[in-house]
Amino acid sequence: MKKLVSKICKSIGVPGALIIIFCAAATWLVLGCAANKKSGEVAAGTTAAPTGKGGAELWAENCVRCHNIRSPSNYSPAQWEVVMMHMRVRANLTPEEHKKILEFLKSGT
Repeated sequence: MKKLVSKICKSIGVPGALIIIFCAAATWLVLGCAANKKSGEVAAGTTAAPTGKGGAELWAENCVRCHNIRSPSNYSPAQWEVVMMHMRVRANLTPEEHKKILEFLKSGT
């Protein structure tokens, strides 16, 4: 393993190797979280929403996987509407998911 890392560092440089390591770790983290969600388990101290997923949960599943976590108060309700209009298409959200996420984001402003 040490020889492999040394070869990578020599061929692409230390910054390139760090980027590859970071991407590999991020991929591992995302896949691990996705595997936990598919198991249907609910974390201790929480309850499952009886009528489907809420806006916060949908936001965590669909937005946070690609974007840094931002507080809903970072943008005004009008700004969130513009962001969500654009991202609804890009993230392939259903109208119901779009509505729930937007309501969650607006409630925190």
